Amino acid sequence: MKTVRLGVIQHRCTANREDNIARSLKGIHEAAAQGAQLLVLPELHTSLYFCQTEDTRCFDLAEPIPGPSSAQFGRVAKELGVVIVTSLFERRAPGLYHNTAVVFETDGSIAGQYRKMHIPDDPGYYEKFYFTPGDLGFTPIATSLGCLGVLICWDQWFPEAARLMAMTGAELLIYPTAIGYDPNDSPPEQKRQRDAWVTIQRSHAVANGIPVISVNRIGFESDPSGASAGAQFWGNSFVAGCQGELLAVAATESEEVLIADVDLRRSEQVRRIWPYFRDRRIDAYGDLVRRYRD
Repeated sequence: MKTVRLGVIQHRCTANREDNIARSLKGIHEAAAQGAQLLVLPELHTSLYFCQTEDTRCFDLAEPIPGPSSAQFGRVAKELGVVIVTSLFERRAPGLYHNTAVVFETDGSIAGQYRKMHIPDDPGYYEKFYFTPGDLGFTPIATSLGCLGVLICWDQWFPEAARLMAMTGAELLIYPTAIGYDPNDSPPEQKRQRDAWVTIQRSHAVANGIPVISVNRIGFESDPSGASAGAQFWGNSFVAGCQGELLAVAATESEEVLIADVDLRRSEQVRRIWPYFRDRRIDAYGDLVRRYRD
């Protein structure tokens, strides 16, 4: 199979886990009814974005994998005969937690997992308090629809992550995301941030000659600590082709299911014209493993 129909499910999240899962499942069923074969959900879509503050009680949101959510989404994948990319708060062991994407095959089995590698620690995004950096590497997940390079949110700002996934055979780059702006930021600043987010991911498509799927949540979520003005998640989920062209774009403030057809054969043709892998000077890139070149 070369042409894959994608279903990108953008929705808001609440403090009610069952409500969030219902929103995810509604989007999955809607996309599948339109023929989508590969369905992608936002980052940590079963809860509010709890990382706005540091609170040990939030660890109660974590669950094992396999666990309740993976069982539920696995059943739906099997029922509909689709591949689903979810994003869960993984409880690996007491005191050991990950931000983990789980991919379900069409028979409901777990095709693979990816644990978020780049962990931010910024105002409103205190993820280092909650998540241990991933230890599964930048390894694509093989499915019946193709080889998926699944990364998560903050990973999307790092060209190295996208390159390593592409170098290992990923046919698609997929970014479940939870990103927004401070409501106090000026409208021009908000636009600059959102435009930068789109631009960097489209550049990964161009530099690697493979499509990119990015799915974000929407809506305002308050800061439980009251220390900040909260986060306004900007939606704008999109699918970009392997030359960075936008194939589908969601709104910034509404729940939406995007449908896009991606022909995986185009990567071969594009890479013949733009042979970045051929011309990479791997003999001169040794300093990339250093933190900074003084």
